[in-house]
Amino acid sequence: MTRLDLVPGTLCDERMWGRLLPLLGDGFEFHHVPLHKARSRAQMQELIGAHTAPKANLVAFSLGAYLAVEYALANPERVNSLVIIASSARGLQEKEKATRLRIIPLLEKNHYTGMTQMRLREILAPEHMDDPAIVDVIQAMAVELGKDVLLTQFRTTIERPDLMSRTGELRCRVLAIASEQDKLVAADDVREFSRYNPAIELHVLQEGTGHMIPLEAPQALASHLLNFYRAP
Repeated sequence: MTRLDLVPGTLCDERMWGRLLPLLGDGFEFHHVPLHKARSRAQMQELIGAHTAPKANLVAFSLGAYLAVEYALANPERVNSLVIIASSARGLQEKEKATRLRIIPLLEKNHYTGMTQMRLREILAPEHMDDPAIVDVIQAMAVELGKDVLLTQFRTTIERPDLMSRTGELRCRVLAIASEQDKLVAADDVREFSRYNPAIELHVLQEGTGHMIPLEAPQALASHLLNFYRAP
């Protein structure tokens, strides 16, 4: 039985993985890092350390994947393998930083009722905008985790050190999954992993998903994960 420690993204929890995990079969046990409980970047790292195995197989999405890279670099003895989904080690694109800086004062002043249609268009492929199996999960996480969690995660992670050049220091097995249609994380930024660490296994999904790969393309993601963990 292979233990996987799952690290979610911004305003996400274990529901982020709900469409993926049943497709992985019976050979895995799953443990979730409650990232939403942290109130600082340091606490996020502490939660990863506290909720993962001593020699972890980290499966991490978006913000969680950036933090998992940071964790693996700081604690190489504690990471057996690392799966990076919809994330680069560069941090946020300038456009996304500007969007968040614009959203923060609006969040502070107004009641939060979930993702706007504009934001959904930024994170989803067009064909999934009206898919309740995807949108309803995103909105449920957004509303139930709430404004305070979103503000905390925005404020504490908007500035992230560029770790890309350090990914060559990673000694664990690494799989990176990106989407060509991802508007938040450029696929070319993810491809750049290969420049610094040629051993990283990289797959770019060409269609059928935007940023929310575990919800939008669970079958493709499951296939890559199973191949990765079956490899010697």
